[in-house]
Amino acid sequence: SDVKSIIDTIKNISGTFGGINLEDIAAPDCFIIEEKLKEVLDIPVFHDDQHGTAVVVLAALINASKLVKKELSSLKIVMSGAGAAGAAVAQLLMHAGVHNIMLFDSKGAISTSRTDLDPDRTELATRTNLEKFSGSLPEALVGADVFIGVSQPNLITATDVEKMAKDPIVFALANPDPEINPIEAAKFAKVVATGRSDYPNQINNVLAFPGIFRGLLDSGTVHITQEVLMASALAIAQCVNEKALSSVYIVPSVFDNSVAPAVAAAVIAATQGK
Repeated sequence: SDVKSIIDTIKNISGTFGGINLEDIAAPDCFIIEEKLKEVLDIPVFHDDQHGTAVVVLAALINASKLVKKELSSLKIVMSGAGAAGAAVAQLLMHAGVHNIMLFDSKGAISTSRTDLDPDRTELATRTNLEKFSGSLPEALVGADVFIGVSQPNLITATDVEKMAKDPIVFALANPDPEINPIEAAKFAKVVATGRSDYPNQINNVLAFPGIFRGLLDSGTVHITQEVLMASALAIAQCVNEKALSSVYIVPSVFDNSVAPAVAAAVIAATQGK
């Protein structure tokens, strides 16, 4: 649980590995560990809860947006959770062209008017919630196109989803209990995704990291850029045949053997500027 010990241990064993996958390290320690390891190692460092989650969420949102016939740039997105996963998801979505994101943590909406934010959330506040909204999460959902939860169980209700924009998209990804019961969400949402395998549209990081590592290793690339993550998300999204795309099928199955090679090829192309 000590940041320096984690960094030192990984540094000491790194000579025998081609890459490092960080898993289940809470913010803000995960940011410190990742940044320091990037400085001292000559192999890629991938934080699954940040990079993996962001990639698969973007892939799912690309396909969900096709279903509801909305452009990413037009979406109003409300997010619950501003830790490692939430911050990474927001950053990648903005890189992909989303302009209107409102983030919530346990104390409310992330905003430049708040004085209790750590440096990472302070930076996020300058790029999100441009209207400086300070109300509740249910209030923020009124008229929103998308809800993305990477936080806590049972935060919103079907009534909240009903008040969202036409054909709302709900990604309730808290595990094992999502921010809203997916059956309740589906009463009004056009597309519902969770982090669970017993409901349709599982947002599972295993769709991302095997292919990303394969691509990084094959291309000899150390740095995991936003372009690499973006290319990976597009590759995952394209693994869903447009004819098969539906409200219960926006991401490929975790058992789809075509995904990892497709992601690897996309990573190689992105790192070689193709």
